[in-house]
Amino acid sequence: MNVVPEPLPGGSALASDYIHHYEKVGHLYGGDFRNEESRAERAQWLDSSENLRADRAKLAACLRKYNLQHNPDAAVMNSLALLEQQGTLVVTGGQQSGLFTGPLFVIYKAITTIQAAKEAETQLGRPVVPLFWIAGEDHDWDEVNHTYVLNRAGEITKLKVDKADEHRSSVSTIKVDEAIWLQVTEQLNGLLQESEFKPQIMEFIRQSSGTAGSMSDAFAKLIGSLFGRFGLILLDSADPGLRKLEAPLFASLIERNDELETAYQAAAANIAGGGYELQAAVVAGGANLFYIHEGNRLLLHKEAGRFTDRKGTISFSTEELLRRLETHPERFSNNVLTRPLMQDYLLPVLATVLGQGEIAYWAIPQLAFEVVGERMPLIIPRMSFTVVEGTLHKHMDKYGLSYGDVREGLDQRRQEWLAAQDELELGRRFEETKAAFSAMYEPIIEQLGTIQVGLLKLGSNNKDKILDQITFLQAKAQDAMEKQNEAALRQWERIELSLMPLGKLQERVYNIMYYLNRYGPAWLDELMKIPADYSGTHRIIYM
Repeated sequence: MNVVPEPLPGGSALASDYIHHYEKVGHLYGGDFRNEESRAERAQWLDSSENLRADRAKLAACLRKYNLQHNPDAAVMNSLALLEQQGTLVVTGGQQSGLFTGPLFVIYKAITTIQAAKEAETQLGRPVVPLFWIAGEDHDWDEVNHTYVLNRAGEITKLKVDKADEHRSSVSTIKVDEAIWLQVTEQLNGLLQESEFKPQIMEFIRQSSGTAGSMSDAFAKLIGSLFGRFGLILLDSADPGLRKLEAPLFASLIERNDELETAYQAAAANIAGGGYELQAAVVAGGANLFYIHEGNRLLLHKEAGRFTDRKGTISFSTEELLRRLETHPERFSNNVLTRPLMQDYLLPVLATVLGQGEIAYWAIPQLAFEVVGERMPLIIPRMSFTVVEGTLHKHMDKYGLSYGDVREGLDQRRQEWLAAQDELELGRRFEETKAAFSAMYEPIIEQLGTIQVGLLKLGSNNKDKILDQITFLQAKAQDAMEKQNEAALRQWERIELSLMPLGKLQERVYNIMYYLNRYGPAWLDELMKIPADYSGTHRIIYM
């Protein structure tokens, strides 16, 4: 494979400045992972603040229980043994669980996490382990219940898992029956083209999903199957075993909620003052915590000195909420602005891997870290790729297309190419015929108007009908041209569907299973060998 940088325009202005002009926005963040001095300073602070975090031994025991169930590779157990030792640091990445691992960028995020941990370990001369934070406490089922693959006919196909339970529950608590897993797995099997690797790929998918009780379980098993051998620890944020360990920070989040709200608002003002848009809502009175009530995950806000939800279903004083935390820690859950604080409380986080949207919203909790006695970890831009298969690359060369052309849309280029295939110049001749007809016919219509007024309108209508018939024939000729070039036009369509499906970056739509089925499990090893790049530059992988 050949890997070529391809900078992408657009995206979050704040994230872009973090990546390319850190000096402009450094005051909104905790440091730059790409700076070796920042890594050393962060490591030193983590050593000095060991007593402010959750107990390592208890955390390792909780994670060991979870990973033995879903990700039991010996390399993972070794990472956990290291994590249990004081002085070991962590590089984290994370995402919501997704069907069959979700879109490709999840895979790229895991790769970035593993490579960054390895690089930091070498530079700092101390253990640094990779950990993937599965956001299983999130309740947005519609965001994780589907994935897309290219089917045997080269068409984009959506696979989806529905749920019967209408509760607004955390994804990790939504049960998915074995029959549903069997159905969606066989749908995938029918869509993927036959290959020498397909039996092996389908078998490991069946093993992972067949014993999974939830989307998060299946996700963990698949990610573990892919990356466990690289020592990647998995953590499900909805794991009930973690809640007891997290209770002290939840208590601080409740007790100091007003201070935290002030910190979030101040950071939001700093971001807006720099001319940037906020990537997450900072709501007045927002508690930035969820409470699980009768299976529903309810967002808390403050009203008249009490914590309640928008519909008034529940209502607690600070003291009542703290008592609930003491007796039922499993009922509490973080939102997007408190999750970074919880991650930093549980783990000695040297750095965290984020996509551009995440980089932008992580500036909001920057001051909140200080309220709870923490410091924002370093941020690593996730690596980003588009895979161009060999046949597609040949087709792109054949039609003189660059990746930038595909990204901007091929409609105009395709029409220009099709017009160039018109050796009879039918398009030009039809337009000239219509112009000539109008030029000859319009004077006659005007003269008819001098004979009888009604003939003027009749003649105009008659002209329009004749022009319509010429245009109709022109369209039929265009259809015939397209039919004649059908095979070539399918190549154009395949280029667009493969590289910019649904008008989005490939990595945000397609699933890795198509590529593993085509190139085999060793393809992941090839990805792991691509040199790490934390510049945020998109890269094209030419197969």
